[in-house]
Amino acid sequence: MMTELLRLDSLVKHYGAICVTDHVNLTVSQAEIHALIGPNGAGKTTLINQITGEVPSDAGAVYFDGQDITRWSVAKRAHAGMSRSFQINSLIPAFTARENVLLAVQAARGHNFYFFAPVTGDQSLVNEADGFLARVGLDAHADELVSKLAYGQQRLVEVAIAMASHPKLLLLDEPMAGLGPAESERMIALLDSLRQDYGMLLVEHDMDAVFALANRISVLVYGQVLLCDTPEKVRHSEIVREAYLGDEDLDD
Repeated sequence: MMTELLRLDSLVKHYGAICVTDHVNLTVSQAEIHALIGPNGAGKTTLINQITGEVPSDAGAVYFDGQDITRWSVAKRAHAGMSRSFQINSLIPAFTARENVLLAVQAARGHNFYFFAPVTGDQSLVNEADGFLARVGLDAHADELVSKLAYGQQRLVEVAIAMASHPKLLLLDEPMAGLGPAESERMIALLDSLRQDYGMLLVEHDMDAVFALANRISVLVYGQVLLCDTPEKVRHSEIVREAYLGDEDLDD
């Protein structure tokens, strides 16, 4: 039986009269990929921000690795082993792939960013950054400016950055966004190869990726978890079809 890594207990977030997340319950276990799907505006990114502490919850609790972290800061949660990627590219385009990952390696080791230039000469840090780039298949592109990389390669750099803090949990906000078919296949293969090393909460609109990767799927609609079940059960759920996809077929 897999060990529970993350547990959300009735999380709530209001913006004025609008309830964006409405008593959300969700768990992620070690070595599990738990996908979170739902239409635009369902509250998925807000929920990720509540988990990381970027958005305070109005009610409920967040438990991580057996501890109540509801009132912890973003930095403390990251230090405990929580790491995320963003829906929108957050890289520094004027830096190389290696330098972008080095920033995350520095943060994990407690280095001061004001000393970034000398740290690029620290071979142990460079080796660690290169190791993460190799893990995502970009070791041959370490010295290339991020601005010169293909968009799919930039998304892979973001995954390398998320891994650089040595997390226990990866929170991935639409890693397939903007990718072509070949790039999506490469990202799916990468995430599949990482499942034994990390628990993952995967927010994603690409249903091919979701069904290829997820152990469980939670369907978020109007801030509420409509259903949490196996991919097969979600694929054939009439409730999900009606509330999330209308007349669309999940198989399509």
